[in-house]
Amino acid sequence: MSASAPTRCGYVALIGAPNSGKSTLLNALVGAKVSIVSPKVQTTRRRVLGIAIHEGAQIVFVDTPGIFAPRPGRRLERAMVSAAWAGAEDADLVVLLVDVTRPGDADTGAIVERLKKAGRKAVLALNKIDLVKPPVLLEIADRFSKQGIFEPIFMISGLSGDGVADLKRHLVQALPEGPWLYPEDQLSDLPERLIAAEVTREQIFLQLRNELPYASTVETDKWEDRKDGSVRIEQTIFVERPSQKAIVLGEHGQRIKLIGARARAELEALLGRRVHLFLFVRVEKAWTEDRERYEAIGLDFES
Repeated sequence: MSASAPTRCGYVALIGAPNSGKSTLLNALVGAKVSIVSPKVQTTRRRVLGIAIHEGAQIVFVDTPGIFAPRPGRRLERAMVSAAWAGAEDADLVVLLVDVTRPGDADTGAIVERLKKAGRKAVLALNKIDLVKPPVLLEIADRFSKQGIFEPIFMISGLSGDGVADLKRHLVQALPEGPWLYPEDQLSDLPERLIAAEVTREQIFLQLRNELPYASTVETDKWEDRKDGSVRIEQTIFVERPSQKAIVLGEHGQRIKLIGARARAELEALLGRRVHLFLFVRVEKAWTEDRERYEAIGLDFES
């Protein structure tokens, strides 16, 4: 870029129904892992910023929790959905991600209707295109085009990277001119302690699959930088019932050892240094009603 060329910068919100692939796409757009991914829906709980620089522009992607209809009495679910819509409302551009293997699900339909009522235009990204045949893709694209709020429409695979470069190029051109908001080498807004907690939570989802309900969370209690360049991290996994604690621990503690080993390897790759990770499991029945925990992860307790 020449010294006189204008810079561009802006926020781009990635929204969609649960498990539509937002976190996978964010990581592909940024070129690094900044948001955790698992096959389970509602993995993302807070807004996560992923920062990318491309062709003289700084794109601040906002990865939001999946948008769905919260169940009655579920404060955490209400807070997650509220965070997702707040991310969309504050952004310069909105990208609606749709899983083409289930384009007609009720959650996606509700999102489209809310965007229409708000008079908000959005970029449409039809994701997981490798899983359906071209004629089906064209029919889905035509159906969404008739809604009148999507311009343009991209067909992508966040996992393989197909179409991602075209989407990124369009977003750069659509951003407003302005100075960059973050240092050139910054990839996310999450502090290392929160990133470490998210990495361990990802492994809980990946290793336990459907054995453990969503009522679990991870907190980094201690972070000690050591003289040899390594770091000692102590974390607590909170669950709601003793039976859930037994699931996390596994027989003779084998399950938590596996979770710790996988999380430690992931952290060492992310941090570029040796990690000593120590995990503890604690039963706390009402953690989902603790205001301080919501504030710590950027969620509105009163949602």
